[in-house]
Amino acid sequence: MGPIKGPNPVKIQVPMRKSLAALLLLLIAVPCVQAAGDPFWGTWVMDVKKSKYPPGVPLPKAMRVTMEAPPDGSEGVHYKSEIEYQDGKKSETEYTNDYTGVARVVVTNRGFTTPVALERPDLNTVVATYARGKDVLATSRRVVSKDGRTMTITTTSNDKSNKRVVTIGHYVRADRKP
Repeated sequence: MGPIKGPNPVKIQVPMRKSLAALLLLLIAVPCVQAAGDPFWGTWVMDVKKSKYPPGVPLPKAMRVTMEAPPDGSEGVHYKSEIEYQDGKKSETEYTNDYTGVARVVVTNRGFTTPVALERPDLNTVVATYARGKDVLATSRRVVSKDGRTMTITTTSNDKSNKRVVTIGHYVRADRKP
C-alpha cells in the first residue's frame, strides 16, 4: 500500500501565548476546585446537646474546629480547635498534616502534645491516630455528612484506669452551606 492521497491534513496552530495562558489557568483552577470540594474545610461548632461523653469525661462547654488548606499550599489540612471547658478554662490545638499516615507535631496553648497521623479512607472520612512511640493513645474518626452540614467525631481512648472510653462529638457547619 502506498501513501494515502487526498487533501492536505488541516494544521491547527495555537499561538504560544494562548497555550501558556491555558496551562496557567489550569494550574490555578485545579487547586481551587479541589479546595472548594473538600467537605472538611470550614468552621465547625460542637452541638453540645447532641454530643455524648461518658461519665467522668468532661463535656466541653463549647468547641470550635476550623479546617482549611495548609498555609504553604500543600496537600492536606491545617487544623485548629478551640475548647472552653465547663470550669471556664480554655485550650487551643493546632497542626498541619497530610493524609499519608505520617505523625506530625501538634501544638497547644500549653506546648507540644501527642503527635497525630492522618489517613483519609474516603472523601468524607478522616481517621486521626494519636500515638506516643508505638502506643496508640487515641483514635478519632471524623465523618462529614453527605449534605456537608454536619460532622461527627468519634474518639476512642483509654481512661486513667486503662478502661476503653468512647466520646461522640456532633458538629454543625458554622461558616457556609456546601
